[in-house]
Amino acid sequence: MIYKRSSALFAEAEQVIPGGVNSPVRAFKAVGGTPIFVKEAKGAYLFDEDGNRLVDYINSWGPMILGHAHKPVVDAVVEKAQKGTSFGMPTEIETKIAALAISMVPNIDKIRFVNSGTEACMSAVRLARGYTGKDKIIKFAGCYHGHSDSFLIQAGSGAVTFGAPNSPGVTQGTAKDTLLAKYNDIENVRALVEANKGEIACIIIEPVAGNMGCVPPRNNFLQKLRALCDTHNILLIFDEVMTGFRLAKGGAQELFNIKADIVCFGKVIGGGLPVGAFAASNEIMNHLAPLGPVYQAGTLSGNPLAMAAGLAMLTELNSDVEIFNRLEAKTAYLHEGIEKVLKANNVTHTINRVGSMISVHFDKSPVVDFDTAAMGNNDSFKAFFHGLLNEGVYIAPSAFETWFITDALSYEDLDFTIEAVNKVSKAL
Repeated sequence: MIYKRSSALFAEAEQVIPGGVNSPVRAFKAVGGTPIFVKEAKGAYLFDEDGNRLVDYINSWGPMILGHAHKPVVDAVVEKAQKGTSFGMPTEIETKIAALAISMVPNIDKIRFVNSGTEACMSAVRLARGYTGKDKIIKFAGCYHGHSDSFLIQAGSGAVTFGAPNSPGVTQGTAKDTLLAKYNDIENVRALVEANKGEIACIIIEPVAGNMGCVPPRNNFLQKLRALCDTHNILLIFDEVMTGFRLAKGGAQELFNIKADIVCFGKVIGGGLPVGAFAASNEIMNHLAPLGPVYQAGTLSGNPLAMAAGLAMLTELNSDVEIFNRLEAKTAYLHEGIEKVLKANNVTHTINRVGSMISVHFDKSPVVDFDTAAMGNNDSFKAFFHGLLNEGVYIAPSAFETWFITDALSYEDLDFTIEAVNKVSKAL
């Protein structure tokens, strides 16, 4: 495929935008080459500025669960825009989407809308600290909760040491209150809790990790985490920015039958517009201003366009009783097809899948945490990515990202993708 126009646009963007992009992964640094500039999208397809059609497996990093430019969502946004785009005042539609979300998700009484997943997770941690009166948090290596300072932490020198910031601009003072744990390793978490007794406000986790590829919880990890939090009076926060309204109507809480204390949302809940949210019981949420002392605010929170898109999306997901079965069946079909051709071509690999999230890792060992995800052959991934791109298939330009399946994908699209993998894998 030819990407002459994209290359020219990227050169122009580099002159006025840092790195030419407004989010780093888009820059193709992990895979090399020039980013693709999208002109438009419809259903399961992207159409770039050079006229190429690509089968899309990032789907705006998750929210396009029904496909791009889904008519009910677009119609809802257009209708709302004609009545005004922002007021900075309450609107009825905020209450409608809040009530619908609460009816779909188990174990929440109130929800507050914000403008991004980052803001939702940041606010959830502040709420947990304010509610518990404790300062420290535990996060997991490889789990991404946005770019708030508290989350940009890498491992220290031992299992129970304080974290160290891994981005300039994050202070040691912030880092010292974030403890880093190993995903799927309950004993590692227990050691951190024991070493910091009475000091930990919350544990925040992606119940299915999506930022080291798709990594499912193993060996009842989430159940054990819930029990540990109960024992030590620690709040459990599920970051369901990716999994919420995607793995089930009620997200990972429903899928795994685990009750989190605070749940964060994004992606699907905004129907593709910039939206995040966090939710919990009345007891916890009533600590938020204006009812309580924990302050959180946002001029564009509850923006009518975003609320309209999200309400249209959730309404359809709530009414379509087969949507999640269809998504899981399509993802399983893709998994089996890719597995078959990679084996036939003697490509070392492992594939992880949960619901409509899937990732291919170029290593034979099980991928269960960030360390095992990092063992994959990155040269193989680069060749795989560019090979698929040349065949008309777009996956995330990073080995540490999950693929997202959309209901707009047909089985013909899946077969096309499997055949593209077959062609590319012969050269790996």
